[in-house]
Amino acid sequence: MRRSLALLSAVLPMVASLLAVGPGLDAGAGAAAAAISAPAAAAPARNVSYVEWDTPAELRTGVRRGVAVKRGALVLAADPARSRRHAGRRFDAGSWTSPWTAPAFALTELIASWDARTPGDSWVEISVRGQDGQGRTSSWDVLGRWAAGDKAFRRTSVSGQGDDLADVAVDTWRANSAEGLTRWQLRVGLMRGAGADSPSPRVDTIGAVATRLPDVDSVPTSRPGVARGVVLDVPRYSQMVHDGHYPAYGGGGEAWCSPTSTSMVLGYYDALPPKRAWSFVPKGHPQPWVDAAARATYDHAYRGTGNWPFNTAFAATRTGRAFVTRLRSMKEAERFIAAGIPLVISVAFGRGELSGAPISSTNGHLMVVVGFTDDGDVVVNDPAAATNAGVRRTYDRGQLEDVWLPASGGVTYVITDADHPLPEGGRGAW
Repeated sequence: MRRSLALLSAVLPMVASLLAVGPGLDAGAGAAAAAISAPAAAAPARNVSYVEWDTPAELRTGVRRGVAVKRGALVLAADPARSRRHAGRRFDAGSWTSPWTAPAFALTELIASWDARTPGDSWVEISVRGQDGQGRTSSWDVLGRWAAGDKAFRRTSVSGQGDDLADVAVDTWRANSAEGLTRWQLRVGLMRGAGADSPSPRVDTIGAVATRLPDVDSVPTSRPGVARGVVLDVPRYSQMVHDGHYPAYGGGGEAWCSPTSTSMVLGYYDALPPKRAWSFVPKGHPQPWVDAAARATYDHAYRGTGNWPFNTAFAATRTGRAFVTRLRSMKEAERFIAAGIPLVISVAFGRGELSGAPISSTNGHLMVVVGFTDDGDVVVNDPAAATNAGVRRTYDRGQLEDVWLPASGGVTYVITDADHPLPEGGRGAW
């Protein structure tokens, strides 16, 4: 701040002398002088609040019905004393409800995340409700019914449910009013096949990112930070080499940017699914673990593999830690790269908006941020390249921020393991 004031005090006399020149000063110079003397407009606030429960003490703050906290996770009690029917079957059931969370702003969107294990025919259901400034409480809205496998249960989102204060758009809960909601609460349902002999699901972490973001077409380009010149050794996989694979899981090619990006990050951690997970893939298919990831992230209601928390929930089964958040800039992303953590980001762009991209436009696309050049431009693994060799790209920092932050609100998959702790001081975004 002191440096800025000193610079301004030096510039103002120059501006005054320019303005005193009179008719000889052309309009361009006058506009420039006025711009120097006028204060710069502040960028609109990007309000982000990520909250999670992942320790035994934190999980015990929730309300438990037929659920216990054991070995640091939520599991069904031996006799949960409750049951429910779903898809024609009866399941033992229990639930955990979080405390109310009130961010420092009125939220308009929320995306939940979870780390869970679902042995046998067990599954989990994630729901949310909110309260507005008038004290009205919404109904519980289901954000996802999820299991790691698909032999006993088909994972689905539940779009719609816009009966009162909010609605669900695949993976995102949205307030129906521009005024937003003042607080929110999560509920996790745990289900297993009826009978004490059936294995219980296990939920290690549950959380959500709540946001209120400006409606803008572009953002100020962030200044390069701590990761200039750092590029992580993330393997390069093209989604396009899977074109036509498995129509039951989206058909590969253009549809598989999310599981392909997630797989690149898992490959970086040496945490790809084992061979048995992709034994259903015929011999000769390139990178069969990507086919397995597509199957493991497929949303049978949305009919696609791009459900954000379904991807991080799958990744968490491999690395132990993954969630969806929203970042405010590439400067925040740099802190992850400096900590050795690649990021998957969600973008959308029109023709000419992202120079050097392998596709001309997209309504939604995922790629991996793997590093930064010395000048601060962004090095990515873009799975939309036709071949593995073309996956590594460098994108202009400002262009990439403009197709990431306004388009998806800065949606980011954070996937990490025990050897790569999160950077300190995330200001609520992690």
